[in-house]
Amino acid sequence: MHLIALTGGIASGKSTVAARWAEHGAVVVDADVLAREVVEPGSPTLGAIAARFGAQVLQSDGALDRQALGAHIFGDAKAREALNAITHPAISALAHQRFEQAAEQNPDVFVIYDVPLLVESGQPLAKFEAVVTVEADAERRVQRLITHRGMDRSEAERRVASQATGDQRRAIADFVVDSGDDLESTVARADDVWHQLRNKLVRSP
Repeated sequence: MHLIALTGGIASGKSTVAARWAEHGAVVVDADVLAREVVEPGSPTLGAIAARFGAQVLQSDGALDRQALGAHIFGDAKAREALNAITHPAISALAHQRFEQAAEQNPDVFVIYDVPLLVESGQPLAKFEAVVTVEADAERRVQRLITHRGMDRSEAERRVASQATGDQRRAIADFVVDSGDDLESTVARADDVWHQLRNKLVRSP
């Protein structure tokens, strides 16, 4: 199994790259999807969140009330750290289960761990054979959020500014996919990096 980390800020084009590599046969494990799975009603993680932040972060059906939880951690670094201490280990454990499942089905598989907050989470990079970041300039990302997600400009700018910088992501990356142009160009650059990864990591018989 070849484990690759794929990261990038909000509206960077990362999902486009992940989808393209899935077309090439990679198995994509999405950290955002795992983050939702680990807090499903009745899960130990959700129970720990409720114990730490109170039952008011739960909806009447037992599901996580994300808005209420967000109100608790917004602007409170200690509360955010407490939440991360609960969720990050659970997400990491589930991710490794998915990696192992993919490897059992195909020992030579390329597994792409789509993890937006790779820099912010501070998780060890040694387990990855390569780290790839997808980037576009801040203004283009803001425009994408306005156009495709209906955000107003101030909210879009806040979201972009709240994440790691391009320099921080490039500092840990082995490869960079520039998604600043049109979709066709982004796909072509994703293909180029995919071929570089295969040439680097797959040994010839």
